[in-house]
Parts: sequence; structure tokens; C-alpha cells
Amino acid sequence: MDFQIFFFLLEDGIANGAIYALLAVTMVLVFTTTRILFVAQGEFVTFSALTFASLQIGLVPQIIWLLGLLAVIAAAIEIYRAVSDKDFKSIPGTVGLYLVAPFAVIALTIWIAPLGAPMLVQAAVSVAIVTLLGPLVYRIAFQPVSSGSVRLLFVIAIALHFVFQGFGLLFFGAEGFRVDPMIDASFEVGSLIIKAQAILIVGTLALFTALLYVFFGYTIPGKALRATAVNRVGARIVGIKPDLAGKLAFLLTAFIGGVSGVLIVSSTTIYYDSGLLIGLKSVLGAISGGMVSYPAAIIGSIGVGILEGFGAFWASAFTEAIVFSAFIPVLLWLSLRSTPNEEGHEL
Repeated sequence: MDFQIFFFLLEDGIANGAIYALLAVTMVLVFTTTRILFVAQGEFVTFSALTFASLQIGLVPQIIWLLGLLAVIAAAIEIYRAVSDKDFKSIPGTVGLYLVAPFAVIALTIWIAPLGAPMLVQAAVSVAIVTLLGPLVYRIAFQPVSSGSVRLLFVIAIALHFVFQGFGLLFFGAEGFRVDPMIDASFEVGSLIIKAQAILIVGTLALFTALLYVFFGYTIPGKALRATAVNRVGARIVGIKPDLAGKLAFLLTAFIGGVSGVLIVSSTTIYYDSGLLIGLKSVLGAISGGMVSYPAAIIGSIGVGILEGFGAFWASAFTEAIVFSAFIPVLLWLSLRSTPNEEGHEL
């Protein structure tokens, strides 16, 4: 292996690791806020990637019908609750929140699909569709059992993965998709070639890291999420609604998953079932930080990407085995140094 090959593998590994880091950060956010290990996060990535690929070839992405179905179900649940509680004043707001925005995005998607819109517009629509799925998924699948055990929430997350995977096969088929890079350029630094797409992915990670720092440190919703993550009971006592925090966390994780999807589909072929491995590798990164540390999750995820890149070069048939086996000592070390959870009575 010469230096050029080493640098190429390192660049590719860092780019993939940056995608895993974005997802790992949101997994930590969702887990600390809602106690949900959301392994189905990878499905948001595949939905966004395949939606973007469908728009690229002028097809209406069928995932919009899943968005419409979930919107109707969530609206029906909220309207039933409002009628049961005789809270009729909240019904117009419920309709606006759960129906108007999703169906506006559905109409926009149907309109622009055959027009050959600019790539940035197609990417924005793909991200919007997936972003709206986040809070709907939380409202339907997790909010009714939000006080349940971590095991119950994890089982629901696993079930959601398989449900979403089935929808992915139904809507997009078994064929894989890959699109042209959003920035099809490269830069020469001496004898090395750096791809602009890799710079875009790493830059996106840096941008989101900075934005999340500002969001959590200087905004009211961000501070509310931090309070819920630190102490759910205390946050509830001071008036922060856990369900609202959960919806916001899922909105953020779906948004970042959507952005990750439109970035990754230009560097690798995405299939309907690619979400599982993407999600699990992001979980490895999140676990590296003990599911509480954002910087450690980012570093661990980039390590996963680099290990994956070099593993694919040396033994492509055993890439996944190499990646997951390498993290067994990390898991053992974390388990040995772990301490009981202060809110163990909730788990």
C-alpha cells in the first residue's frame, strides 16, 4: 500500500465516518431525551437517499404516501384525544400541525418530480419529507408508551426498523440507487487528490456540530432538551413536557438523517435495506461515548468509518465482521466502568 492509496482510504473513511457521526449525535440526543435507542434512524437515511434518487430520474417517490398515512393516523389520534378531553379549541391547531404541512409537501413533491428541478431543490424536498416523518413516528409509535421501560422502547424501535424496511422494498424496489455528487470536483494537493464531495460531508458535520452547540447552549428549546436529557423527572416538575421534547428530538434526528441521506447516496449505492448497517455503525459511534457524550460519539463514529474503509481494502468480504469485532473490547471496557443509572426506577 503506497501513500496515495492510504490517503484515498483515509479520505473515504473520514467521509463515511462523518455521516455516521451525524447519526450518532442524534442517537445520543434521542436516547438521553426519550430513553429510546432508535436503531431505525438508518431508515431515515435510506428513505431520503432513495427519495432523492427517484426525483433525480423524474419519478414521484412513493414514500409520500407513507407520510400521508402517518399524518392522517397522528391527526386522528390527536382529534380523538381532544374530543375525549372536550378540548375542542385544539382541533384546528392539530389539523394544521399534522395535516397541512405534510400534505403541502406531498403536493409540492408531485408537482416538481417530473420538472427536472435543480439538484438542491430535489435535495431540499427529500429532506423535508423525511423530516416530517420524525415527529409523526414518535407520536404514533412511542408517545403512547413513553413511560415504558427501555426494553419496551427498544423492541418498538426494532419493530419499526422491519416495518420501514418493508415499506422501503414496497416503494423503491430491490434495485440500488446512486446519484452524481452534488459537487463534482476535486482538488490536487501535491500528488494527492481531495474530492469536493468529501469536503462537503465533513463540512456538514462541522456545521451541524456548531449549530447544535448553539442550539443546546443558547436557545429555549435546546435548553429544554438538555434539561430533559439530564433529569427527566426534574424537567417535568419545572413544566417541560417530555412528549414535546420527544417530538422535537425526533424532528432533529429525522432532519439530520435526511441530510445524511442526500449526501451519502452520491458516494455509495443505497438499497432499501441499507439502513440497518448504517444505523448499527452509528450505534457503535454513539456507544463509544457511552450514549451521553457527543464529542466521543463523533470521534468513535469517524473511527468506525476509517476502520470500515481500510477493512474493505484488505478483506472486503469481512468488512462488517472487522468493524463490529473491533468494537467488542470497547463495549467490554464501557460495561466494566459503567455505574447504575440515577433514574433506574424509570428503566
